[in-house]
Amino acid sequence: MATLNSSSTLSSTFYLTGIPGYEEFHHWISIPFCVLYLVGITGNCTILHIVRTDPRLHEPMYYFLAMLSLSDMGMSMPTMISLFRVLWSISREIQFNTCVVQMFFIHTFSFTESSVLLAMAFDRYVAICHPLRYATILTPRLITKIGIAALLRSAFAMTPILVRLAFFPFCHSHILSHSYCLHQDMIRLACADTMFNVIYGLILVIVLWGMDSLGIFVSYMCILHSILRIASREGRLKALNTCASHICAVLILYVPMIGLSIVHRFAKHSSPLIHVFMAHVYLLVPPVLNPIIYSVKTKQIRQGVLHLLFPTKISSSMM
Repeated sequence: MATLNSSSTLSSTFYLTGIPGYEEFHHWISIPFCVLYLVGITGNCTILHIVRTDPRLHEPMYYFLAMLSLSDMGMSMPTMISLFRVLWSISREIQFNTCVVQMFFIHTFSFTESSVLLAMAFDRYVAICHPLRYATILTPRLITKIGIAALLRSAFAMTPILVRLAFFPFCHSHILSHSYCLHQDMIRLACADTMFNVIYGLILVIVLWGMDSLGIFVSYMCILHSILRIASREGRLKALNTCASHICAVLILYVPMIGLSIVHRFAKHSSPLIHVFMAHVYLLVPPVLNPIIYSVKTKQIRQGVLHLLFPTKISSSMM
């Protein structure tokens, strides 16, 4: 009993890791991270502001885009404070409870973003395959239900494995592999049977990401079938162009996500730099690139951004 209590006491504090082997350059390495976080936060906040204030964008496609921006920030922002605390040599320590909360936000919003991308694929399917019924199918009430369901599904799915962490003794090393907490990184430090967490986590990835990716794939098969029936080449290209931003967003999320999962499960003994690099790509690339892609590829968003930057010029040109 005394040993267990000792282990529990020791397990309350963990130590984060920056960029292994480059500790003396952490202050310099923090500069590009500052830029990436600044771009990501500014871009997503801009998207949210434009969608909220421009009545022309009060449509299903842009509501889903706002959900995507919220998911991006929810996934990346919880890592910001702990990352800069490590890079600026303030402190490497993180308490167990803080670690669990951070994990909850990272993994929950990661699954939520996948669900939002599925909803956006459904939006494109309805817009292209059933354009006359678009407004009657994707009502504001249904969009709200989809957003709430996506968040609750992800949150409830993550709860069991995070609750079980509270009962694990951590009597081995307390040094984590990253500058923030990930579930797969945490359970390798436990000196207990973690089989449930490993299997449940794998099932979550297969079921949630698998169902979402399958739904996206089926939606695009139906979209492609409908596009091929359009007579004019110009019409086909126009229809495909409306899907380009979403396809890029899907690739930006799923490619790093799959890469990080493969590295954690099948390349455990590879260089720590690979693990760190993949984790940062997974968390930072979607929030940074999604606003840029949608601003470039979507005319209404681009006009909204230009109106924010040059309100006088844009207003005079529209008159």
